[in-house]
This record gives sequence, C-alpha cells and structure tokens, in this order.
Amino acid sequence: MNRIGLATAFACCSLACTAAAENWPAWRGPAGNGISHESQLPIAFGPKAQVTWKTPLPEPGNSTPIVWDQFVFVTCSRESGAVRSLICFDRATGAERWRHDVPYAKAETIHSDNTICAGSPTTDGELVYASFDSAGVVACDFSGKVVWSRDLGPLAHVFGPAGTPVLFQELIILHRGPGVPTHIIALNKRTGETVWDTPEVGKNDQLYGSWSTPVFYRVGDRDEFALSMPGELKGYDPHTGEELWRCEGLGPSNYPDTAIGDGVLIGVSGFSKSMMAVRLGGRGDVTETHRLWFVEESPQRIGSAVVRDGYLYVANAPGTAECIDVATGETVWNERLGGDLWGSMLLAGDRLYVSNTEGGIFVLAASPDFELLASNEMGEPMKAALAASDGQLFIRTYQHLYCIGVRKP
Repeated sequence: MNRIGLATAFACCSLACTAAAENWPAWRGPAGNGISHESQLPIAFGPKAQVTWKTPLPEPGNSTPIVWDQFVFVTCSRESGAVRSLICFDRATGAERWRHDVPYAKAETIHSDNTICAGSPTTDGELVYASFDSAGVVACDFSGKVVWSRDLGPLAHVFGPAGTPVLFQELIILHRGPGVPTHIIALNKRTGETVWDTPEVGKNDQLYGSWSTPVFYRVGDRDEFALSMPGELKGYDPHTGEELWRCEGLGPSNYPDTAIGDGVLIGVSGFSKSMMAVRLGGRGDVTETHRLWFVEESPQRIGSAVVRDGYLYVANAPGTAECIDVATGETVWNERLGGDLWGSMLLAGDRLYVSNTEGGIFVLAASPDFELLASNEMGEPMKAALAASDGQLFIRTYQHLYCIGVRKP
C-alpha cells in the first residue's frame, strides 16, 4: 500500500522543502508510505460538492496524480496506448500547462483491469520522472523540457506492468517487471545513466509476478529497501542493488507495496494468499530468525496498507476494510464498505481514505474501534490512489482529474 527509521534522501528533501506546506511527490506520498501530515482534508465531498476544479483526461488510467507546489502531474495514455504521456496541470485552475508524449506503436498484453501508463510519476521538485514501461523512462523539468530519456527495453507480461520510479539520494530506482525480463535498476537522476542493475526471476504467467514498488527504511546506520517478490519478501542495498536478506512465505503474485511500522515489514500477497511480518535487521535467509508471524490465507488484496500506532489498515478487494494488530497478525476488525475495494489506504491525521473501483471514497477513523465517518460517491470508475496536499485531495477517476477542497496556506 508505516515507516520507522525512514532514511531516503528523497523523503528528507521532500519534508525539508515542504516545511510550510506538504507536497505529494510520489504515488504513496512524501515518505512513500501512504501517510500524509494533513489534518484538515475534506471529509464529505462529491462530483459537485467541494470541487475546486475538474479536468477531463484523455483515457482511463490507474496511476496516481502527484503534486508539487503549483504543479499537478499525471501519466496517461492516448490512442489505446500508442501514445504515452506525462501531463502537467496548473494546481490553481486545472488547466493543462504542458504534456510530453512518447509514441509506442507495438502491441502489448495487459489485463482488462490494468491500463497503459499504470505507473505514477515522481518528482524531487526540480525534475519529474515517469516510467512508460516498454516505452522507456523520461525526466522532464517543470517547463516540460526533456532533460534525459532512456529506452530500457520491452517488458512482457500477460497482465501488463505498472512501474513507478522511486528516488533515493542521486538515484532513480525502478522495479521493472513482472514478466520477462524482471530486474531492479538504478539510474543517475541527473543523467539517466545506469548505476546498477539487479536481475530477478521473471515469468510471463498470470499467476506469477510482483507489481510492488521499493519501500525504503533505515536500520541502525544503514539504508535498505524492501520488495514483496514472488514467494518471498526481500531486502536490498540501495547503493549497489545487492540482495541483503530474504524471507520465504509470500504467494507467487503480489500487488501491494510492503508496509512498515513498529520495527517490522509486512508483506501482502495477492490471489487470497499469505501475509507475513518480518523484523528488521536480518541478513541472508531470515525465514527462521526474523519472521514474526505468518498468515497462510487472506482476502484478495490489490491496494497497499498503512500502519498507525501498532495497527495495520488494509483494504480487501471483496469490499471490506480490515484492522490488524501489527505485533500478532490478528484481525481487530473487518467491516464491509462495499464495491470492489481496490484502493490503497491514505492516512491523514487520524483518518483513513480509501476508494473502490465504482468511484466510492470512504473515510474511516484510524482506530482499533471501527468508525465510518463518510461515504462519498464520485459517480465514475476509478482505480488510482488518492493524493493529498495543503488541505486538498486530488482524485483521478477514469474520466477526470479532480481537485477537492480549498488550499490551506
């Protein structure tokens, strides 16, 4: 979808640059964990309520908008994926400022619920980075000028990819997969040159693969990142790409990002398979030494979870939200919200925001005592996660990009 000891320079840069205001520079926010420092986000809203602006989008898409100061960025396809775009909108009005198009005419396989350009953009406040999977990766400045671009080769998977770039110090790190090939690659964020490239096992099979994004954390004086990979949760050195540890127990297909909190990493499988918690700090095979708990079967989960005060909050695809004790893996509550609940959890203060595919957005209390605060209907299908910045919500449906609420100084 929750971070202790976070140590990415990306997060430090984002937080330092936003002391007076919080940007949303990546699909899971400033620290990559789905947690916002906002406390005054709108609770009740809709397609005609609290709408500051809405603007039409060329085609349906699953990627999340990102926000930096006066700029809102999204990735979106046109011509059924033959053109892939990074689009910049004006935060105050919703007007399009510029777009960068990347043509890619080759046919690709994709799941009917996935979309071309499913990966979200990322920014450090100077450049904005977008991965178009088989069509390459690009870095643009805030005027739309291309600073560099790379063709990293085609990706092949029956369900299609959904890669989002992640910033670490002077690197852009990409988990490129699933399918053939699958690898994790680090590029110099200024030039696009390859710094390291770590191959992983890939299969072009509908029951095998990982769509997870690297999640960074700090252990002692060391930086690491984790990925929920087929069959196992793995940790890596972000400076070199070297595998540091692995823990067996995940299913063969994983959609959510790894969650983190209270000194543990929580890996969540797809296809109703397993979930497990792993203590930080291990090396090599840590299955016997650092696996805290293991749940063999769980509901189907697509979206990523958040951790707050010892509890994991996760959306289950069959339409329920669940609160789980991080220390034990035991369910505290599991309540029906409705619809196909694909959304990733957004934690803002003591509230949770999560969406279903039909366009419903639910607001819950982030508490071991279940409380539904609001149920909002946007009236349009959506699969993108929500973004929060300066008291506003940015919502990407299949038809529109919405700005909800009044910007707070």
